[in-house]
Amino acid sequence: MSTTEATTGAPEPTEEPGLKRVLGPKLLILFVIGDILGTGIYATTGKVAGKVGGALWLPFVIGFVVAILTAASYVELVGKYPKAAGAALYTQKAFKVPFLTFIVAFMVMCSGLSSASAAARAFSGDYLGELTNDVLPPTLIAILFIVLLAALNLRGVSESVKTNVVLTLVELTGLLIILAIGAWAVLNGDGEPARLTEFQASGTGYALITSVLGATALGFFAFVGFEDSVNMAEETKDPVRTFPRAIFIGVAVTGTIYVLVALVSSLLVDHTTLAGSSGPLLEVVKAGGVDFPHKLFALIALFAVTNSALINIMMASRLCYGMANERILPRAMGRVLPRRRTPIAGIVFVTILAVGLVSTGEIEGLGDTTAFLLLCVFAVVNIAVLVLRRDRVDHPHFRTPTVLPVLGALTALILASPLADRPAEVYVRAGVLVAIGVALWAVNKLILRVRGEDRGVLDT
Repeated sequence: MSTTEATTGAPEPTEEPGLKRVLGPKLLILFVIGDILGTGIYATTGKVAGKVGGALWLPFVIGFVVAILTAASYVELVGKYPKAAGAALYTQKAFKVPFLTFIVAFMVMCSGLSSASAAARAFSGDYLGELTNDVLPPTLIAILFIVLLAALNLRGVSESVKTNVVLTLVELTGLLIILAIGAWAVLNGDGEPARLTEFQASGTGYALITSVLGATALGFFAFVGFEDSVNMAEETKDPVRTFPRAIFIGVAVTGTIYVLVALVSSLLVDHTTLAGSSGPLLEVVKAGGVDFPHKLFALIALFAVTNSALINIMMASRLCYGMANERILPRAMGRVLPRRRTPIAGIVFVTILAVGLVSTGEIEGLGDTTAFLLLCVFAVVNIAVLVLRRDRVDHPHFRTPTVLPVLGALTALILASPLADRPAEVYVRAGVLVAIGVALWAVNKLILRVRGEDRGVLDT
């Protein structure tokens, strides 16, 4: 992230060549789909069922609508400012408040860590249990999983776009297996259609509303990822024309798959069974009446959550490194491993935070924390697109109808509010993470002042 560019709105003078534009429409669509697919649907489906009941599909439908609203704002902004800085760039351009820009960037980083931690918890649960005898405690396995990812990160893990396509197809295969099992069950008259209209909360009043909102807020975790694709803007061919189609198709495809997977899951498995499992889709495979190898599906699921965790750990460590280089975090956090040229300080920092998260949280709480952090960011982005309507650019770009970012901001704020009936621990966890960021910001400001550099890059 170039925060200098986020401040001025113009590229910083440099002799370095620009990034190579290699992504066409098809590859970008697959990249978006791959970014969204992963831990969310594989791990939190059961927890969503525990909140809402048999009407598991409803939170995913609402989450799909909210994702489309915010995606429309991202499409307008990435077309208007086709740069690889994402929400931080849009926040700085709209509000010109360096501290707010930092908080948004740090919340994005922390959302990656809580997402990776949720994936670690999912990895150590029932999917792995299908393959092993549960020799080690799940928390220890999750910590070892995070440490292993950190070691891979230190070695310089880098995946080409073509590799990402392969990973996407494998993850997608697991979900298509679930849909095929569902279709087989329907054709054979199996399943309980009556469950699809059952709600966990009784009545039609406040309890029911908060139950649905809480389930939607948690289910929204499955949709996050499309916002990361805007960081590929400088490596995309004709991004102004390519991004609208790629993001909308990517969200639509994954949203459709998620709703169908939710329908199949509820149709074949009681919501209490789903809620009690850390590998809910494995329960669907077992109940589907199809002779599909359970261990093979468990491997696919483990692959999906591992890939999600690795990508998020890499993103968080690189964002930490970038903020240190831009002098909005202590410069020591930008140190690089000499031989491997990997951001060792950033990797160590995010690994420590991730270990703390997996030691104190479960899948549901960590997934909800991810969703909460990003819903706050999405509210800011939806407001930013309206503020930036006064900033004209010299090229045509997609313009979303004004009502969409308005609804996007409102829905994001509602789902981030206590109306969503999330546990207090989610707010505490998110607050602690943001407080760590504020403390680092303050320490950095003090260091700069002592050195006579009383302003960081964002303040210039």
